[in-house]
Amino acid sequence: MTASKEQYRYFLKDSIRLTIDFSQTDQSSGAAPPPLEKPYAADSRRIGLAPLHEWRNISPIDLVSAIENRRSHRQFTRDSLTMDELSFLLWATQGIRSQASGSTAFRTVPSAGCRHALETYLCILNIAGLEPGVYRYLPVEHQLLVLSQEKDLSQRVIAAALQQSFVGKAAAVFVWTTIPYRMEWRYGLASAKVIALDAGHVCQNLYLASAAIGAGTCAVAAYHQDLMDELLGIDGESEFTLYLAPVGKV
Repeated sequence: MTASKEQYRYFLKDSIRLTIDFSQTDQSSGAAPPPLEKPYAADSRRIGLAPLHEWRNISPIDLVSAIENRRSHRQFTRDSLTMDELSFLLWATQGIRSQASGSTAFRTVPSAGCRHALETYLCILNIAGLEPGVYRYLPVEHQLLVLSQEKDLSQRVIAAALQQSFVGKAAAVFVWTTIPYRMEWRYGLASAKVIALDAGHVCQNLYLASAAIGAGTCAVAAYHQDLMDELLGIDGESEFTLYLAPVGKV
């Protein structure tokens, strides 16, 4: 039986909430909450980032101008981004303002139930002082976790983005994955819609923050799921790619 457009619209509604017994979620059952951040090996190579307000050459920009000039950019110059600029963009999209516990933190973006079910990966192509490769942002430590370094990364990114060549010409590609259980622990089957909404909050912050550094971005929701998950080294089940956005000078 062929699925209809109308059937798929169900995802956009909140009807499922009326069918869920929230007293039976893992949170209500007393299960420990998942950690705030995906764990990593203690001996992993990590790179420090510039902390809040210690960024150099980040120009103030008023909110009205940032919103008025917000647009998608698919052409980038060959200029590199600086580490300070990258630090600023990461803080703006997933930075932690305060931490309430090992499983809860208040960030620069909203999230349903403060669950923050996203992880930020970076395909670094042209950042001054940083080797090209795949990294993961550690918001608790405000550091980069080195995952892999490849010579043909640009071509692999383009292939995983369904041959959208502009993605591989950026200085960095932000790739957001989701670990659904972080949200499911509280909301059960009602989690999918709010995870997708959370991704939109994060990407809009990237658009606005890019304006402050003379850069641009373009939200991308079309990609090859298996290739992108493989590029990031994730299993595609308990964690998988959700959204991406290349960033470069314009």
